Amino acid sequence: MTGGGAPPPREVLAAFGASGTPVDLGGAWRAGSLAFKPVEFPPETLWRAEVLDALPGSSRFRIARPVRAQDGSWVARGWEACRFVAGAPDARRQDDVLRAGAAFHEAIGGPARPPYLDVRDGPWSHGDRVAWDERPVEGTPMALELLEPLALARRPVRAASQAVHGDLLGNVLFADGLPPAIIDWPVYWRPPAWAAAVAVVDALCWHGASPALAARWSHLPEWGQMLVRALIYRIVTDDVAAPGAWTPGRLAAYRRAIAVTDPYLEASDG
Repeated sequence: MTGGGAPPPREVLAAFGASGTPVDLGGAWRAGSLAFKPVEFPPETLWRAEVLDALPGSSRFRIARPVRAQDGSWVARGWEACRFVAGAPDARRQDDVLRAGAAFHEAIGGPARPPYLDVRDGPWSHGDRVAWDERPVEGTPMALELLEPLALARRPVRAASQAVHGDLLGNVLFADGLPPAIIDWPVYWRPPAWAAAVAVVDALCWHGASPALAARWSHLPEWGQMLVRALIYRIVTDDVAAPGAWTPGRLAAYRRAIAVTDPYLEASDG
């Protein structure tokens, strides 16, 4: 989980039936068997909690199952809680992350599109809309240098959309003897292959993945188009969130990932 700032106050712990001194989990907070984080966008928190609460258990993945406050609500004084799940992220286990994500997406494929996605905004939602040609491609000159060829490479996509996890690579936890745990679910309504492509792009850019990772997952539908949209999403988001952070290293990381993507775009055009 990611959160930040001060720990949950005692009134919040009491509202969820927890006690003790909260322990910092690196942004979120643990108290006993529960983990807490501030609510960032209440409609998403409520929708996600209902979906995860109803999700059957699986031998292929674990979830940080949401916990209701003692009054039956999912939010108390601006905080949400879930069951603490053991494990730690490991960005080197990229294929395991992608397999866990595929199992999770298979399990959550039923719910209808949440209406709050129409009003949620911020760098990540903006980047997603630009990637899918729902907003124009704009940005700093350095970002546009990367974005313009990617935008021209877009073609119509036929794959069906559903609720997906938009940030898998750092939010799958591994613990010995247990299935991977999916945490911190940012909800997007896109094809599952796009969510996998975002994880592959992150691995290529920031975690030393080889081009073979993209090749191993190239069986996913419309893989070249998913990769190009994942790249646009990440580049636009970076540009909006930190427009002054275009270092030579960051530009080079994206260029390497774009070079890996090119053959899959050529294959889809052929």
